Amino acid sequence: MNRLAFPAAAIALATTVGAWAGDSSAQSDPAIEAGRARSHPATTAAQAQSQPATTPPQAETHMAASPAGLAIHMAFQAAYSLDYDEALAHARRAVTLAPDNSAAHRARAAVVWLLILFQRGAASVDYYMGSISRSQLTLPKPPAELDAEFRQAIGKAIELAEARLKRAPNDIEARFDAGSAYGVQASYMASVEGSVGAAFRHAKRAFDAQEHVLERDPGRVSAGLVVGTYRYIVSSQALPTRLLAYVVGFGGGKERGISMIEAALKDPATYVDAQTALMLIYSREGRHAEVMGIAHDLATRYPRNRLFVLEEGAAAIRAGRAQEAHAILTRGFEILERDARPRLPGEKAVWLYKRGLARLNLNRPADALVDLTEALSSQPQGWIRGRIHVELGKLADLRGARAEAIASYRSARATCEANNDRACVNEAGRWLRRPFSFTREG
Repeated sequence: MNRLAFPAAAIALATTVGAWAGDSSAQSDPAIEAGRARSHPATTAAQAQSQPATTPPQAETHMAASPAGLAIHMAFQAAYSLDYDEALAHARRAVTLAPDNSAAHRARAAVVWLLILFQRGAASVDYYMGSISRSQLTLPKPPAELDAEFRQAIGKAIELAEARLKRAPNDIEARFDAGSAYGVQASYMASVEGSVGAAFRHAKRAFDAQEHVLERDPGRVSAGLVVGTYRYIVSSQALPTRLLAYVVGFGGGKERGISMIEAALKDPATYVDAQTALMLIYSREGRHAEVMGIAHDLATRYPRNRLFVLEEGAAAIRAGRAQEAHAILTRGFEILERDARPRLPGEKAVWLYKRGLARLNLNRPADALVDLTEALSSQPQGWIRGRIHVELGKLADLRGARAEAIASYRSARATCEANNDRACVNEAGRWLRRPFSFTREG
């Protein structure tokens, strides 16, 4: 029962480190997503899907022998499929079956955390790519009952792991459990509570514990997921932040960090977590074809998780493959419309915004206008609303309505400033300086 957490775990760990830093790393730029499709060589969907070239571990279908281990496995399978009620039921059953097992309590805490992030709309690469995720202090508090359940579960997970370490300091499994639990706690503190200082302390404990595991057992690649994620994020910060991180004991090294996360793909318990972390990291690194492949792999493995389809389509836009993006997003939007389960806040607007970008890239302005107009009326979150206004401004420029375009860019800039979306602010400013066209950049 060595699962670290759910797919968003490594992403939220990255958010934790970025929150301590207080400075910007790579951001998702709407300019990459729109109006540049013609500058990229054509690549087929099959080629894009083959990019990761990582075969899922054959043991992925293995279920732990113990009843509690099976319950944990089923909890994460349900969570990966967006079936949160089912996931919580399995996680709670695991605790009932193994009340003295740290991993069972950690799984329960992780599933609760995933649900909270979903309810907040913090479940996409876009959300974690720039400054948007750093405005969590303005978000509403999580539901009191879920917050209390998380605190109780993670507290028990840490208590059990530390007690086991006290009895047997050289117990590598207990060290792994402690590091994993501290990592989940640190991520929750940063991504849900906004408690940056407290998150730093627990994240350092997670990093130290998992590095110790790797020193004792270099083949324990699952421990490298946490260590590699922190190493990558530390290496991506400005020099003063990197120096501070090194002083307090965090390691760096971008390529080493990525390789450690890639190695975690070999462990079936961390395969999905590592793939999800790599979607974010490869997006930051501009490796969008590989992101397409990862998202396609995960969407195939978890067909009930429509968000993996959304990520595949979004990555196709960034890769300049508008035709493929349009097909993927149209298929995914049909899935969304048939899915009666809860949605992300403003999720319909995200799908329409993304497909509107694809249609704009295909020079289908009338169709793009339909999607973007509907997106604007579909209760988008603030940062999506700002980006929609940018694209509506571009459409106005394309039809020669410069005054209308300027009004849209100004609305976009104001909305994006209010939502801490610097990439969108910069994009709106670019097209305020000169009209948008497919042949001219700002």
